[in-house]
Amino acid sequence: MSVFDKEDERWARNWLQDHLVPTEAQIDQIAHFLSALGEESDRQNLIAKGTVPFSWSRHVVDSAQLLNHVPRETSETWLDLGTGAGFPGIVCAILAPHISFTLVEQRPLRTEWLSRMCESLRLANTEIVTANVSALDDRKFDVISARAFAPLPRLLRLSAAFSTTRTAWLLPKGRSAKQELEELKGWRHMFHVEQSVTDPQSGIIIGNLLGRR
Repeated sequence: MSVFDKEDERWARNWLQDHLVPTEAQIDQIAHFLSALGEESDRQNLIAKGTVPFSWSRHVVDSAQLLNHVPRETSETWLDLGTGAGFPGIVCAILAPHISFTLVEQRPLRTEWLSRMCESLRLANTEIVTANVSALDDRKFDVISARAFAPLPRLLRLSAAFSTTRTAWLLPKGRSAKQELEELKGWRHMFHVEQSVTDPQSGIIIGNLLGRR
């Protein structure tokens, strides 16, 4: 018996088809990933137990919606900071095989599992890095995402070095998005807040970082 709420899964699959038009193989990959995630969550605390039945919306669509804000023609590299259980990195890597993803997580137990998942899913476009952000090589990326990673000022201090003025930043921030952006000081940017499709009270900070003031 499936652990996932049927109505939630149906809604999520329909949303994916309407907005991203995934292949049947990509949907199968996502389903396999969620099934493995549910099993692994019994061994390590990957996601909140209460969200497991609603993983299709709370984790898959919540991640996949970021692709609607990515400049497809110019995006070749994507950095996902503090990827945790692989959100949004793994989901987006499945749905955007033309982009090379670097998923960064400092907890070895999680990256070991993510590496096994990438092998199982045959995600040739995904690199799993076990490191603190401050220890990463100084590379530039076309897209940077971070879901529940750090408050906005600290996040920018840690990761601005990986950005150019053309880098698309995609930062799901929940209910704090508007406040965090309003309180941001010391940076020149073109950020704005988009409402999340999975929670009308949650926001995503999206845009470009221009540099320090």
